[in-house]
Amino acid sequence: MSAHPTDTSRLKVWLDGKMMPYGEAVVPIMNHSLHYGSGIFEGVRGYETPRGTAIFRLDDHIRRFMGSAKIVRMPIPFKAKEISDAVVKVVKENRLGHCYIRPFGFYNDSQIGLSTLNKKASVYVYATNFGAYFGETKKRGVSCKISSMRRINSSILPSRAKGSGNYLNSIIANGEAKAAGFDEAILLSSDGHVAEGSGENIFLVVNGRLVAPDRGSDILLGITRDTIIKIAEATGLEVEERTVHKEELYTADEVFFTGTAAEVTPIVNIDGISIGSGDEGPITKMLAGKYSDIVTGKDRKFSDWLTYA
Repeated sequence: MSAHPTDTSRLKVWLDGKMMPYGEAVVPIMNHSLHYGSGIFEGVRGYETPRGTAIFRLDDHIRRFMGSAKIVRMPIPFKAKEISDAVVKVVKENRLGHCYIRPFGFYNDSQIGLSTLNKKASVYVYATNFGAYFGETKKRGVSCKISSMRRINSSILPSRAKGSGNYLNSIIANGEAKAAGFDEAILLSSDGHVAEGSGENIFLVVNGRLVAPDRGSDILLGITRDTIIKIAEATGLEVEERTVHKEELYTADEVFFTGTAAEVTPIVNIDGISIGSGDEGPITKMLAGKYSDIVTGKDRKFSDWLTYA
């Protein structure tokens, strides 16, 4: 797959309960979330299947969206099912196959000031054609730099919420990595253990075991991360969630990213050091294949993860 941007002149979006053309979905330029990063969001994937577009783990994504709203005290004026239904409607209306879907909660207000008290919250659902996040690079694997930035923790910002403002941390780390000639960044936790990529969770393969930074490592609890753990366990692969030292990345047999956008992407080089054979490893390849079969409806064992539009 490769990304093909949707023609926004014909795109329909959902804003506060109404379907409308993309160009008509406008908000005040002084809105709070634009200026202060007070929005929350989800990234959801849809995949073309013989039965239509399958939206992957939609209920789990919207559950996390509502959880993010609660953590940041945003009064979402819609129930979870209303937002899930809006996602399905946007995909259907735009006749999208492989796509990326963005539910976004924000303060639709134009008053200057930090306080969100009594400010109106709005919800927007957008979807676009979307392919491989890392493009052709994904096929050969990505190179990563361990960032000088540390991953935010809950004493600084609510790291378990998928909040817009949190991602400035990721944007700076990603920019640093790209400026140094790498594809992506890897951030360490505040105590120096491996956390995650700028927008992805990370896994290692060590002596045939799958290893993942644990919940105490300042990670976002990724839905794709959870998916890969469940797939691995179903195939009999031992999974270990624990703190991971950065040196373990260099000596691992395989390392890979997971994420809604990234899917399963092999990491073949970190800080100039080749990982394993310097190519996609067999366990990464196996898990990526099983993941692909599930999201495209070929593996019926996990069919309850699919919502058809």
